[in-house]
Amino acid sequence: MTNSVFSDYKIFAANSHPELAQEIADILGKPLGKLEVKKFSDGEICVNLGESVRGVDCFVIQSTNEPVNDNLMELLITIDAMKRASAGRISAVIPYYGYARQDRKAKARDPITAKLVADMLVAAGADRVITMDLHAAQIQGYFSIPVDHLEGLPLMRKFFAERNMEDLVIVSPDHGSVPRARKMAEPLGVPIAIVDKRRPRPNVSEIMNIIGDIKDKNCILVDDMIDTAGTITNAANALKELGAKSVRACATHAVLSGPAIERIDASAIEELVLLNTMAIPEDKMLAKTKVLSVGPLFAEAIKRVHNNGSISTLFD
Repeated sequence: MTNSVFSDYKIFAANSHPELAQEIADILGKPLGKLEVKKFSDGEICVNLGESVRGVDCFVIQSTNEPVNDNLMELLITIDAMKRASAGRISAVIPYYGYARQDRKAKARDPITAKLVADMLVAAGADRVITMDLHAAQIQGYFSIPVDHLEGLPLMRKFFAERNMEDLVIVSPDHGSVPRARKMAEPLGVPIAIVDKRRPRPNVSEIMNIIGDIKDKNCILVDDMIDTAGTITNAANALKELGAKSVRACATHAVLSGPAIERIDASAIEELVLLNTMAIPEDKMLAKTKVLSVGPLFAEAIKRVHNNGSISTLFD
């Protein structure tokens, strides 16, 4: 039974992750809406809606990963096109929310780009945002519209729970990921450990100490994203050097920029579990990499948003 004020909904995909968008549409039994995104010769982005959206509940699926600025502009221009075409409601489905790491002023004269992007989405005409594992939960408060914040952790926790591994310890690669590690560990009934590190400059990390018992344990490092992989590989190597039996890692967002693949390949990480919030190119896939799909979760969230159902009960 539906409680939606909209009689129908449509799903559209820009260019960042068409495979995920198609999977979501297939799960919901919907065709992808007709949307053409192309560029003029000078690089400006042009969006053409190929069907009516008047009065329709519209969901636009677009991660804002590399090329970040192109993907962000595609999303903003698509939302603007829908707004001007009298869409009933526009939900920006952003599995990976770019610019989220600049969420506060860490030093004088820093920008807060997570807030800037939120303002742009609202200004473009978005009525709602559906996203996953924001770098900091308070980013939800930067929006003046509803934000449905999905969690990727249950997918990864279920994956490892089915392994029935003994002597398991969940490890936070830094202090910021401690709450995430606890949420992973508590349902599994296992302890956590914490890697104490400092970051002398952006994208450079240095291991200081390991807090907790990891000797002769099977360790799983948990993070929200892997970018250049310095943090996760330094932590994995330190765990192994200090006596861990095995080291695995999991993360929601596979940014994998710069030297990430080389670092992971050469590291002590035996298995890497990632979610497909963004497209992962073949040349960034290693034999030790396992990718889990967020498609079913986003499909269910879209269905519930359209029908005015509860999102929070997805994680009960």
